[in-house]
Amino acid sequence: MATRNLILVLTAEHAYIKDIGRGGNATLANEELFRAISSTYIPFLNMLGKLERDSVPFSLSLVLPPQLCTLLTTPKLQKFYIEWLDKRIELGDEELERNKDNPAILENVRESVKKLQRDKIDFTDVYEKDIVTGFKRFADKGLIELIPTAATNANLPYFADLPEALHAQIDVGLHAHRLFFGNTGEGFYLPYMAWSQKLDSILRSYNVNYTILDTRAFLFATPPLETGIFTPARTHRSLVVFGRDWDTPTDIQGNIEAGGDSEGFMNNAVYRNEERDIGYDLDSKTLKTFFGGTKQRQQTLYKYFNNSESETDNIYNVSQAQEQVKKDARIFVDAKTAKLENAEQYLNGADNTLTCCIPLELLGTKWHEGIDWLESIIRTVAERDDITLSACSAHLQNQYKLPRFIPYPSSVEGTGYSENLLDNKNSWMMPYIRKATERMIDLTERFPSETGIKARLLTLGAKEVLLAQSGDLAKLISEGNLIDFAKDTFKHNILNFSAVFESLASNTVSTEWLCNIEKEDGIFPWLSYKVFSKKK
Repeated sequence: MATRNLILVLTAEHAYIKDIGRGGNATLANEELFRAISSTYIPFLNMLGKLERDSVPFSLSLVLPPQLCTLLTTPKLQKFYIEWLDKRIELGDEELERNKDNPAILENVRESVKKLQRDKIDFTDVYEKDIVTGFKRFADKGLIELIPTAATNANLPYFADLPEALHAQIDVGLHAHRLFFGNTGEGFYLPYMAWSQKLDSILRSYNVNYTILDTRAFLFATPPLETGIFTPARTHRSLVVFGRDWDTPTDIQGNIEAGGDSEGFMNNAVYRNEERDIGYDLDSKTLKTFFGGTKQRQQTLYKYFNNSESETDNIYNVSQAQEQVKKDARIFVDAKTAKLENAEQYLNGADNTLTCCIPLELLGTKWHEGIDWLESIIRTVAERDDITLSACSAHLQNQYKLPRFIPYPSSVEGTGYSENLLDNKNSWMMPYIRKATERMIDLTERFPSETGIKARLLTLGAKEVLLAQSGDLAKLISEGNLIDFAKDTFKHNILNFSAVFESLASNTVSTEWLCNIEKEDGIFPWLSYKVFSKKK
């Protein structure tokens, strides 16, 4: 009998946004990271621990990019996060007093305070400030599969004509993953699932056995695949490709493109409204102590309302939300099982798979109950015998017998072709990125084996190019989020590289400037500029 396999791939695509004192707005710059730690990463680790203690069988895949791991292991950011928690815990005392005569809201205040206090204990005592090692422990036990990805979330097809740039992104990504987690596994997650035929041979040269692509890569493939996305296929270099389920994560967040605000599990009326934070709702006088000297609004994590549009029944109720979580988990599992069952008629008795890729930020950060929903899915599947959770690596036994095809160039960004990463708001960035990349490749030819100060300069240049290549800053600008910070960060990367280039041309360098920038960037301390060398 054929086995129905559900593959859940959770992707934590967090931009390398770090402010430890250099200009800009530190509060807003680090805000998203800190909220993600409290709302997603710690709850996710706690969920894994509960499932392990309850002996619930499961298999999950997780993508933790090098830039995110670097942020999570930065001591100064860890210190800032604890201060960020303390500030919100102190606010809880004021909220308890302010809402003492409102029992329904008071209960939500208590839950919020308790959650923040628990986050601090978990972060400092349970995980010893090291979230990354927490994930590694579960990976070492075989409970999750960690999939490597590129160095800085670059849209790799943009550099298809510069193979040295592709090699640098992949090489550094794999090396960073090995340093953080001890191995590189068998797969590679392409940022934005963006595909170019040039990637086929390069990925295989690093012994990568599989990747995951958007549904369009299968639907418009050459030749057409009779089994669609329900069985993996292989490229001409025998790279195994899994096709993403078209309906996920739309079934979670709704159809944003169509403006479907009422669709998607996370928009259910009983779930907590993540937009109604007292940091935006209350007047600045009430939050004077919390805001301190700044006038900037920010999230406090004190949220008391649900998604209902009712003015009389809009207070968040934890019990109602948890009941809905179980219902939505069953609906999700039933829908995926039915989809696999319907596909069986085209598979001639072969095992079938459905690969659901979920941005991890949806679970917790954007949907308060998202991690609980994921846990309920895992427990629901464990109780059933008609569907199984598995990882991509479990389906590579017949790697060289799979049908061959040419995946269609596509991605999960924009309308399927990453056009939002190169639109009229951010296209001005690409000429600078291209020129810096070309110059970096040229520098490695001109200085093939430098040591000392010159090697440090070249390595700094390589880091700045890798950071500039990231699609995160372009995406922020396209979405209108942290525009000034994103522009300043990009200009900082490009100007630093230009300074490196000019210093090498004039054979002069300020060692003080070099030391300061090396300390400031703090990413890939082991990097060699030779990753941009032409491959022989």
